[in-house]
Order: sequence, then structure tokens, then C-alpha cells
Amino acid sequence: MTSLAVVRPVGSLSLRQRVGAYVALTKPRIVELLLVTTLPTMIVADHGLPALARILATLGGGALAAGGANATNMYVDRDIDAVMHRTARRPLVTGTVSPRSALVFAVVLEAAAFGLLWGEVNLLAALLALSAALFYVFVYTLWLKRSSSQNIVIGGAAGAVPVLVGWAAVRDSLGLAPLLLFALIFVWTPPHFWALAVRYREDYSAAEVPMLPSVAPFGKVARRIVFYSVLVVGASVAFGVVAGMGVVYWVVAVAAGAVFLLLAGRLLVDRSEARAMRLFHWSITYLTLLFAAMAVDQFVRL
Repeated sequence: MTSLAVVRPVGSLSLRQRVGAYVALTKPRIVELLLVTTLPTMIVADHGLPALARILATLGGGALAAGGANATNMYVDRDIDAVMHRTARRPLVTGTVSPRSALVFAVVLEAAAFGLLWGEVNLLAALLALSAALFYVFVYTLWLKRSSSQNIVIGGAAGAVPVLVGWAAVRDSLGLAPLLLFALIFVWTPPHFWALAVRYREDYSAAEVPMLPSVAPFGKVARRIVFYSVLVVGASVAFGVVAGMGVVYWVVAVAAGAVFLLLAGRLLVDRSEARAMRLFHWSITYLTLLFAAMAVDQFVRL
């Protein structure tokens, strides 16, 4: 593997650049998406708006836990990040942050997340957030990512845990409805990530990471994406029935789900990178719309 990184002297960085580098370690766009699913889940669990202090503590703790896991992921993957164009500018690759500093930063974030959630929310929420971080680091990053083409299928479970955290934060328990939300995000992750990986399949090949689009023919990838997309829509329907969702949720779930299936199905015919990226971008929009509809549905019914 040949490194693409350009190392920058740490001493030449301004305070703003250093802070920005540590923020980048947390993968803020991923954290943002996790929070988008957590708050609506709390609203559904409460059948309304929970106390502001509980919302802030839950979102803050969840962001810290996810950020710590992401920083650890960058620490472990700094060797393969250096040979992938998509990740070659990450802080550990460029030398903006040292590996030791990144690892300490990650541990501090996880400790702060656990303390905040346990102290201000409840122990169940804290344990769930910690379990997601540990799963992401040890099961996905250290084991599956470099050894199996099913890496994102199993490893994606970590990204589905925040809905359980949100539900537990309100009710201090779990049930079938939050487990169905967990299942929804679990099966949403493969088509979402594989669609993106189609664009970067050469990167994954160069880094010797067996992401499905880099080791399987496009036709097989497209069929898998369609299969999981059907499961996504099925999970959204099952959740709507079990949670007793109203008309706002159903209109969005049916319409957005139909677009999801249409874009996934087109990959079977138009096997292009551009088509895959349309699905990738829609998958983010889909999840945002669906969870926003969950929240709005509660307020409309109230």
C-alpha cells in the first residue's frame, strides 16, 4: 500500500486548526445523522416532547460516545486511511494529530459520555451507548472491516443503537417498537454504505479492505442493495403498525420508501456510479424524512 498523505508539522498549526482537527476525528457528519434518529425516537417514546434537560443530556452523551468511537476508528485505521483518496486528509494521516493524542481523546470522550448519560439520564442509556462504541471498535473496526465482505452488514449494528439509547432515555426500558427501529437502521446501513462504496471501490481495493463493491460484481452488489432496501421498507411498515403511528408517518413512509425502492431497483439496469450515488444521497434524505415524520406525527396527534 502506498501512502497518499502529506504530513503537516503540528507546531505550525493555529489553535483553530488544532480544534478543527480534533472535531474531524469525531466524524461530525456521522454523529449528526445518529442524532437525527435519536431525538425523534425520544419524542415517540414520550408521546410528546421530553424535558429539555433530558434531551440535551441524551444527545450530548450520544454525540460524545459516537465521537469517541469514531476517533478510535481513525486511530486503528490510520494505515489504510493513508492509501485511500477519500480518507487521505484525515488528521492522523496528515500528522495534524498524533496517534497517542487521538487515542487519549477518544477514551476521554467515552468516559465523559458514560458519566453524562449515567448521571443525567439513566444507566441503561449509558450502557447501550458504551456497547455501541465497543461493538464499532472491536467487532467492526478491529475484526470485520479487514476480514469479511459482510463487514458493514454486521458492523452497522453499532449505528443502530442510538435509537435504543433514545428510547431508554425516556422509558428506562426497551420493547418491540425500539427494536424495530434498531432493525430498520440495521438493514438501512448496507444499501446506504454500499451505494457510496461503489464510487470508492478502487480505494478499498488499494487498501485491501473487502468492502462488497470492491470484491463482487456490480450485479451482485445491486441485488444485495435491492434485497436490503426491501427490508428497510418492511421494517418501516412493521414499526408503524407496532407503534400505532398516524397518517403523517404513513404518508412519508410509503412515499419515501417507494422512492428508495425505485432508486435501488434502477441499479439492476443502470449499473453506474452516478446511479449508485443518487441512491446514497436519497438514503440519507429517506432516513431524515422518516424520523422527522415520526416526531411530527406525535405533535399532530396531540
